[in-house]
Amino acid sequence: MAIHECGEYLFLVDLDLPREGFQRFISSWVYRPRNLTILVDPGPRASIPVLTDALKTLGIGKIDYILLTHIHVDHAGGAGLLLLHYPAAQVICHPQGLRHMIDPAKLWEGSRKVLGEIADLYGEIAPVRADNIRYRERIEANDVIIESFETPGHASHHLCFRIGGILFAGEVAGITYPLDGGFYLRQATPPPFSYDIYRGSIELAAASEASLICFGHWGCRRDGAKIFSLALEQLDTWLTIVGRHLEQGSDPREDAVFADFLAHDRALLLYPDLPADIRARERYFTGNSIRGIRDYLKAR
Repeated sequence: MAIHECGEYLFLVDLDLPREGFQRFISSWVYRPRNLTILVDPGPRASIPVLTDALKTLGIGKIDYILLTHIHVDHAGGAGLLLLHYPAAQVICHPQGLRHMIDPAKLWEGSRKVLGEIADLYGEIAPVRADNIRYRERIEANDVIIESFETPGHASHHLCFRIGGILFAGEVAGITYPLDGGFYLRQATPPPFSYDIYRGSIELAAASEASLICFGHWGCRRDGAKIFSLALEQLDTWLTIVGRHLEQGSDPREDAVFADFLAHDRALLLYPDLPADIRARERYFTGNSIRGIRDYLKAR
């Protein structure tokens, strides 16, 4: 278990899983301003024991709000299980996700179809009681204001949350990994993907002008303007490359597209510096992003 203090009353909890490449990947955020405890993205069911141990270490006896950036299994699958430990917590979720968190059977079925054995690694999605979950665009408590706004690029049920100068960004700008001398950035554009919606979501997050950006995968940055600008550049680069491969007359081979990404995308410049298991994980998930863009371009 690793707990990182990232600011005043702000902690990142690593939710590492027993699989190569799944370290410094999934995380949960804990924020405790003005005697209020806010937890963002409890992670999958399999990591709830790690999370509850971390909360005990932090001396947390209550959670007021559990904020879900989106309902994908690696972000929200353990929410129902966490509520067994903190039954008074209120879960805040996108309106489209409410019924799926209350009755997650279809969500779990879709997760297994898309992720296969990785879904099993995460664990079956735990249902949330209907009286524990709802959507609220704005919350005011203890002089703290929590604002949510829709950023449906990565998923139709994706939200960003702003609390003061902090933006809990989920996957609105993709995946980051800190490295000496810079960072690695990868967009998360799974099917169904829409260029306009995805780009608009990044632009909306950038317009928040938050001083600290907290990512679902992984860590935080204080250079948000740079991150969002690079994310937009990467998005356009990927669209161009996948489009060029499609114009060659056949479905693009993912390995060829990925090689082109590495050759032309400066946000992936440090990919060779990633640990070998992280490179393998990123290559796997980039395939899903390539498929999202390919399907979008083929349908136009």
